[in-house]
Parts: sequence; structure tokens; C-alpha cells
Amino acid sequence: MKRVYKLEGLDCADCAAKLERKLAAIEGITSANINFMTLKCTLEAEAEKMNEIIDKAMEIIKVEEPDVEVKRA
Repeated sequence: MKRVYKLEGLDCADCAAKLERKLAAIEGITSANINFMTLKCTLEAEAEKMNEIIDKAMEIIKVEEPDVEVKRA
């Protein structure tokens, strides 16, 4: 299952790369990609684990980049 989010307020390519690495390390994620140019975050995981993974991902984003607003794309 794939989910795409818009990361409004993400203004640093290094920060995007750091977030991408941290999101990819979440257990159950099969793919995590952040496109800094479009500010889109794409997460892929098994459907039955997706809600738990999204919760973990949102927590990581909030801790690492508190000024970023996450919206479903």
C-alpha cells in the first residue's frame, strides 16, 4: 500500500534526506521517498501495518522538523 503526503514548510534538502533515512528505518516500511522539489513524501508498506507505520512516521517528522505541516496529498 502506498501513501503520499505533502510536507509544507520543509525548506532544506539535507533535512529532507535525513527524514527520508529515518522514515526508511521504520520497521515494516518497504519504501520511503521524499522529493524535496515537490515536497512530497511517499511511503509504502504492507496494508495491515500502514496505520501503525504512519503514526510512527508522523511522530518522527514532528520531532525532527517541528515546523513542517504534513498533509495528505
